[in-house]
Amino acid sequence: MEFNGIGIGTSDFKKLRIKQDYYIDKSMYIKDIIDNRSEVVLVTRPRRFGKTLNMSMLKYFFDCDVKDAKELFKGLKIMEQGEKYTSKLGAYPCIYLTMKDLNVRTYEYMIMQLRTAMMEIYFEKKYLLEKEMSDGEKETYNRMLGAKANEMEILNSVKLLSKLLCNYYNKPVMLFIDEYDVPIQTAYVENYYEQAIKFLKAFYGNTFKDNPYIEKTILTGVSRVAKESIFSGANNFDVYTVLNDEFADDFGITSEEIDKVLKDFNVEEEKNEIQRWYDGYRIGNVEGIYNPWSLLNYLAKKELKPYWVNTSSNDLIKMTIKNSVTAKEKMERLLKDEEVEVPINLETVIDGIEENEDNIWGLMLGTGYLKVVEVVDLAEGIYKVKLPNYEIKLLFQDIVRNWFKDKVQGNDLRSILKDLVELNLEEFEMKFTVLVREMFSYMDVGENTAENFYHAFVLGMLVGLKDTYYVNSNRESGFGRYDIMLEPHDKSKNSFIMEFKAVNGLRENTIEEAIENAKKQIEEKGYESNLQERGYTNITKMVFAFKGKECKMEVVK
Repeated sequence: MEFNGIGIGTSDFKKLRIKQDYYIDKSMYIKDIIDNRSEVVLVTRPRRFGKTLNMSMLKYFFDCDVKDAKELFKGLKIMEQGEKYTSKLGAYPCIYLTMKDLNVRTYEYMIMQLRTAMMEIYFEKKYLLEKEMSDGEKETYNRMLGAKANEMEILNSVKLLSKLLCNYYNKPVMLFIDEYDVPIQTAYVENYYEQAIKFLKAFYGNTFKDNPYIEKTILTGVSRVAKESIFSGANNFDVYTVLNDEFADDFGITSEEIDKVLKDFNVEEEKNEIQRWYDGYRIGNVEGIYNPWSLLNYLAKKELKPYWVNTSSNDLIKMTIKNSVTAKEKMERLLKDEEVEVPINLETVIDGIEENEDNIWGLMLGTGYLKVVEVVDLAEGIYKVKLPNYEIKLLFQDIVRNWFKDKVQGNDLRSILKDLVELNLEEFEMKFTVLVREMFSYMDVGENTAENFYHAFVLGMLVGLKDTYYVNSNRESGFGRYDIMLEPHDKSKNSFIMEFKAVNGLRENTIEEAIENAKKQIEEKGYESNLQERGYTNITKMVFAFKGKECKMEVVK
């Protein structure tokens, strides 16, 4: 296969095809859209999974304004599917609206960005002014072209344009709205949610309700926003999430496609490492889906590292976990590559999202941080999940580390870690105790808090050492499993074994009893043997005991 290069960040289908950049043929998505009987289709996928490129492809296929469509789709699978599908090429007027630029800090800027986006679409269709229309419609059209439209005119802008296009071509319109949920999530994070949702309800309501000019609408986003009822005017509305089989292989790079991709770039021998980093997603019944953004960046740069960054979703995730003890416990287990049972609700309730930690798991699944490995109870929405790959594991660690940064000054945390690795342990214990007290004051940490929570807390703090230490958790050594082992990249440096105990009223009633039990366990299990066998000699064994917001640390001599 001949191609000129990799169009990293190119989301315009026509531009990619004209430049002859590398393209993984996803044109069967067009067939799936035509076969789908819904009038309004919402497909949710993680960011950077090819949603915008696929939407652009749909627009260029259906749009009667595109004059070179046959050339753009030449050699692609859709052109082999027969007249039922090829007859739809250039068959409809189209409106393509992206909401991704509405991630702004104020309501006024949101309106300004949407006004600009609609102005550009109206300018693209300005040939409509040649057709007879009412004086009011012509006045509104010219106001849209001059970026002078008021909020009411913006609310009605898609409906008016679809009417004018339908009258001009005597054909109904195909409507494409990309990243529809960006302004909703941004407005919540930036504290203008009430204004934004009121406007967006009216905008989408005016677009869909009693609009006979639209043939079909396709929307994409990361999540299905629930309860806000922003699509209350849409008839025959269906949502397809990462849990649905329909459209499952239309996004991402499938296990069937990956072998050809690796062969085209002559990196077949790297498959195992590439798989470890970027594979692991599951959509519907399709396993082994690769993150396309990360894979294509690797193929361009030949460096295995995290390329996928989901910052907008991180804001919501941090808002949700900041006060949740059980969420942090489960996140700690996920970081240990365990499978965890969680409730999944993909109908994200944005308003008050931080008040119910159940929201976090649906958000994290939909945004690409988790994969479903088993349906536990479909009726109750309980699923078993895990981290999909190594790239996500590193990003997951960053969420934990950034959570610490939100609560602790970076210099303070660096000072604590410096005292630890340099064996200034009295200083370390003093600072660590203060850190625990200050951070736990933000959370509902009671006397019966589970050991896993404290384990997750310390593990998150130690992520700051990952450049100089391997931070291992719950692995076998000696006659048991240590809680945390810090293994320096340089074997001459200090290494650490850490054991945690939480006072729970069963094994012990006081912090002192918990400390003694932890010391006994760390000695009897011989956790240091693993390090000793591999040539580490400077080993420090530490035990930590917690009771609610209290803590105590001792070094095992």
